[in-house]
Amino acid sequence: MKSRTTFKSIIAIGLLSTSFNVFAELGDYSFWQTLVHLFSPPKADNPVTEQQANASQYPLLSNAGNFEDGFSPGAYLSWQTIQLDAGTGATCGNGSPYKFFVNRVAHSSNTIIYMEGGGACWDYESCTGQTGIRGARNPNGIPDDYMSLLNPGSSLVSPLVFRLHPWTSVKSQNWNMVYVPYCTGDTYTGDKVALYEDPSGENEPLVWHHNGVKNMRAVIAWLKNNLQRPAQMLVSGCSAGSTGTLANYHPIRRDMEPTKGFLLEDSGPVYPAPKDGNTDDYPSILLHNKIRDAWGLDQNGNGPIPYLSNELMALDTNDMGTLYRGLAEHYPNDRMGQTHFWQDLNYSSYSYERFYDDIANETNQELKEQKIHQRWHKDTNNLIAELESYDNWGYFFPYFRDVNESHCTTIIEFNNSEIQEDGLELDDFVNNLMNGSGPVMQASEEDTVSDYEKGFNFLYWLLDQLL
Repeated sequence: MKSRTTFKSIIAIGLLSTSFNVFAELGDYSFWQTLVHLFSPPKADNPVTEQQANASQYPLLSNAGNFEDGFSPGAYLSWQTIQLDAGTGATCGNGSPYKFFVNRVAHSSNTIIYMEGGGACWDYESCTGQTGIRGARNPNGIPDDYMSLLNPGSSLVSPLVFRLHPWTSVKSQNWNMVYVPYCTGDTYTGDKVALYEDPSGENEPLVWHHNGVKNMRAVIAWLKNNLQRPAQMLVSGCSAGSTGTLANYHPIRRDMEPTKGFLLEDSGPVYPAPKDGNTDDYPSILLHNKIRDAWGLDQNGNGPIPYLSNELMALDTNDMGTLYRGLAEHYPNDRMGQTHFWQDLNYSSYSYERFYDDIANETNQELKEQKIHQRWHKDTNNLIAELESYDNWGYFFPYFRDVNESHCTTIIEFNNSEIQEDGLELDDFVNNLMNGSGPVMQASEEDTVSDYEKGFNFLYWLLDQLL
């Protein structure tokens, strides 16, 4: 059944429509349009073109006509599981079907595309999940009930995609939501089938699909063929999803064609790291060289990086950190922002721990963290120098938050991701990004003490135990 409207949906959407049309903005439908949509959901008005479907590299491929994807256009305000046909090129790392999730509204075309975080992998141990939080998320694929309340790590991950968040408000909570789960271990950037040997020799080699780019292309093809073109679109994610946000923003923005585009990258920076640089000046070079090969990012001029550089003229294929420059110059009217903590110990560990002997061999945990943070701070200062060249690229770098290894500013809540010395909350940055005009806010915390002096937070402690 392709259209379903419940009494609960009518009441909820009616209330939403009435309240939001008092302050209607670009992309909101009128009250009467919304009522019509309850009984006759709006159809796609920007479907995949023949040229897009037949592109020589990374085409937009759709589900076959007889493939049941699970979508009910009139099932508003509920997470729907959308399965993609293998013919679209979409698959999880272990070869299982790729699924994503849509939560639709009737009163607006505006849409947030949120990419899930969850590690990275480039060997047998990390891709099978044996390395725990330092491995890749969902090594066994995506279950249908992934967005249920029984899995709060996804369904409640961020106020950006949590409609009824109790104390953090952001306008994407009133939009169509697209939640893109992560199961390929390549930060949504890879295009390579890898064979990883079990170092113990006890198991067969692991065939692993670093398929992030093709998954995202299939998701966008489905959105174009099933939803309306968004007037406003936010692309966001944290950690691996943040990296994916940066790497996929151009093809998403180009093909979805929103009137206004926003990018919010949380704690997954692609730092400046020119191939001919040195590790003292650009600590992320070793990580970048590793993933270029492991995930097939170059492919002798036919991989994801050359694909982007064909249209992002300022992107230097020898330095993935120039993605910021490429996007800033290609989309001068879009508002884009980068945020993370100075004391992040998650993404920073991925970036350096396995590449620098002085970190890997350090037995004193405090000293190990200091060495990680020294390199993270160097890389962050390099990024600040890059972003300060552009009015449409903002940044917000608080110092520390005592949850999730001080990783991801926009998860759980926006509280305690503030810059105390300037009286700035993360809310201020997000609101400036999505509602402001003129240069996007650029702010960084220099106070290294105050964040550590906050009292015990039971919620954060509990979440750390669950994580």
